[in-house]
Amino acid sequence: MIIDQTERSSASAGRPPHPWAMWPTLAIAGVLTVAHAVMGAFGDYWIDEVYMLAAGRFHPDWGYADQPPLVPMIGAAMDFLAPDSMFVLRLPVALTTGATVVLIALLAREFGADRRAQTIAAFAGATGLWANLVGHWLAPYSFEPLLWTALFLPLVRWLRQHSQGVADDRLLLAFGLLLGINLQAKFQVAILCAALLLSTLVVGPRALLARPKLWAGAGIALLIASPALIWQALHGWPQLEMSRVVAAESPVLSGGRGGTAVMLLLYAGVLGTALVLMGLWLLLAEERLRPYRMFALAMIVLWIFFVVTAARPYYLIGMYGLPIAAAVVGLQRRREAKPSRWGWAAWPVYAVTALAAGAMIFTADAINRGFSSAITHVQAERISDGIARQVSDVYRALPPEQRSRTAVVGDSYISASMLDIGGRHHPLPEVFSPHRGYGFFGHPDDGIDTIVLFARSADEIRPFFTDARLAVPGDDLKVWVLSGRTEPWAQIWPAVRSMR
Repeated sequence: MIIDQTERSSASAGRPPHPWAMWPTLAIAGVLTVAHAVMGAFGDYWIDEVYMLAAGRFHPDWGYADQPPLVPMIGAAMDFLAPDSMFVLRLPVALTTGATVVLIALLAREFGADRRAQTIAAFAGATGLWANLVGHWLAPYSFEPLLWTALFLPLVRWLRQHSQGVADDRLLLAFGLLLGINLQAKFQVAILCAALLLSTLVVGPRALLARPKLWAGAGIALLIASPALIWQALHGWPQLEMSRVVAAESPVLSGGRGGTAVMLLLYAGVLGTALVLMGLWLLLAEERLRPYRMFALAMIVLWIFFVVTAARPYYLIGMYGLPIAAAVVGLQRRREAKPSRWGWAAWPVYAVTALAAGAMIFTADAINRGFSSAITHVQAERISDGIARQVSDVYRALPPEQRSRTAVVGDSYISASMLDIGGRHHPLPEVFSPHRGYGFFGHPDDGIDTIVLFARSADEIRPFFTDARLAVPGDDLKVWVLSGRTEPWAQIWPAVRSMR
């Protein structure tokens, strides 16, 4: 309902001034979706992807130590529909990646972008570096750009309407609903909300915080997220430990704080980075964009926070759409101030833009697949299948009576996930691991006194067994058989469980 009592306007006052650039936006999004769907049908599982699938398929729960349950649930659903199909497993991610482009264009429209500016925004979103690296991997960060951009849309619309004297507070309830869904995908959105709250208190509009439906929306979000939050509380909030793990891994994965600082912006891509920086400046400097200034301050606060805490270099990917939307409107204003004589060529430009986007996307995907193959040594068979076959051969070689008292243990959540997935085609007992989320899935029962261990070294768990032999040597990961357990599993597991 219209609730701003200080100034009432006609319904038309709350509408964006320009129509949606539907066809060029859908063309770019369609090319991006098809590219990721096709390329995603090939290759092996990404390390986080195989974990999502194994967690959802074999260990369904209301929450996990290192993430909420939404993405594992999606993986389990896709695998149930088409077991072992990489195309079906990754199809939701490809659709999500394409949908993000559409939402970025719609976000630009909310800022006042015309069709040409919306097309530029869509093109920038589609050619982002991160979008092309992970746009076909089933992982929480692959869904984050869509979920954050969707979260911003009702809030930006409310701010636009409020600045025009018309504000529909039902948009704030929609914001709360989307926030709850975000919280079921990644908890980092809570840090975003804290930054937005702080920024609103500093630069306004503070009237937003006085709206009862905003806080009702927050209640809806907490209700939706409550299963995962209750799970975390019952298990001692292991998600908090992950922040220390992320900081410890930062020097290797992103070059430390310096690398994180740069990549937090460069993952937007060449055009995207330029527009993000321009958009931030415009949001801070232009009076016309003052109602949205809170977003620029929030992004700067998040950038500082993620650099200081040595976070992952992709934690800002969900915010790229906002400054991009502001920037293309700034470019549009300059164009309107000095009209081009080539306005008749707009639609051919849209077509060329879509084709160029397609070429860039397919090229980036091809490079990415080659890079992924190089670092994971993808063979004709999936790595998970080869690992499971190797461990299964060792397991089946044990005497039958010993096999009944044997479990399989992977030294990391990655190896355990691969064994769980590959074990569907090769005889294996239940798979365990003391690492990260797997460490919370439970430990073997005390009827198990022998383990087949897939690990780089058996040193950590070796003291709890009387005998250990190397069954399959290797340059990196090896297969061990450890027997003669000396302590109850209830004492062994806390001693070997680790989030690092």
